[in-house]
Amino acid sequence: MHSADQSRRMSALLYCLLLLVLLLVMVVVAAAVGAARLPLSAVGQVFVDLFTGSVDLLKNGAGSGDAARMIVLDVRLPRIMSALLVGAGLGVAGAVFQGLLLNPLADPFTIGVSAGAAFGATLAILLPTFVFLPAFLSGPAMVPWFAFVGALFSLALVYFIASRRGRVMPESMILAGVIVASFLSSLISFCQSIAGEKLVSVVFWIMGGFSGALWSQVWLLLPYFLICMLILQAHAGSLNIMAMGDSTALQLGVEVYKVRRRLLMVAALLTAVAVSVSGVIGFVGLVVPHINRMLLGPDHRRLLPASALLGGLVLVAADTLARTVAGATEIPVGVVTALLGAPFFCVIFKKKFHQ
Repeated sequence: MHSADQSRRMSALLYCLLLLVLLLVMVVVAAAVGAARLPLSAVGQVFVDLFTGSVDLLKNGAGSGDAARMIVLDVRLPRIMSALLVGAGLGVAGAVFQGLLLNPLADPFTIGVSAGAAFGATLAILLPTFVFLPAFLSGPAMVPWFAFVGALFSLALVYFIASRRGRVMPESMILAGVIVASFLSSLISFCQSIAGEKLVSVVFWIMGGFSGALWSQVWLLLPYFLICMLILQAHAGSLNIMAMGDSTALQLGVEVYKVRRRLLMVAALLTAVAVSVSGVIGFVGLVVPHINRMLLGPDHRRLLPASALLGGLVLVAADTLARTVAGATEIPVGVVTALLGAPFFCVIFKKKFHQ
């Protein structure tokens, strides 16, 4: 038994190392391709300068007038790192939602958090057109903050609908998420119908993307991701026990309702921060945990870090496709993930409900 567990740990470690190597390779490739293709040698030299301290990102991304360095550090790398952190966050949040709610179709999209963020961002874009707002409450810089508040509002609404005497059952959480997501989607559609010339901005944000990503977004995402990841990883053992059912978990000493409420809040916070930066990106939180669960098993101690690595890899690859596959025209990354993730969603649905 001990030998089998040790073998599984070694396999998980090798798998995570493979994902890390693939992620690093993908980051270099993504930094090299684009409207202006750069030699891999030039990109490699930029990364060498970055890791040896020749470049200080906190002061000046490019540092010098070198064109390759400027393109990589000031334009592409902020976008790549934003995609990496958002993908990692959505992958981990999806794994936690599925583990807590005992439903393979649970993810930030189906829980309603993404719809809440989209509604908040829509309000941020449209409100200055109809209502006078102070300068500090209007402008593109406020869109992520409105999205963040909208995501937390949707989670609170889902929790209020699903809770009974302070307790939330997994099946009621999914249904409440569907209700809230449908309601907010109808409000978003209404806002789009009166958006006028702002319609393009609203639609493009809802479809998700990293166009115009800045280092400030990376520094916003990083601390939230690290703190949430540490909290969730510390509760990985409790997640494993709760997967056996509430009654079993209660008998084994897990405070099921308290832990579920806490982890739902942390996973939703992670989702809210990610979506507030990227816009609505579906299917990453659904697909990534399932791939890892098929390869690693259901142990959340291994599943969570693997989901962070694979989520980052998937979204960096999807964003690279989004900005290169159509030449000069950029496709919203949410469209790419939907095209890739929807067939996978169908497979999961067929296996789950048509066995």
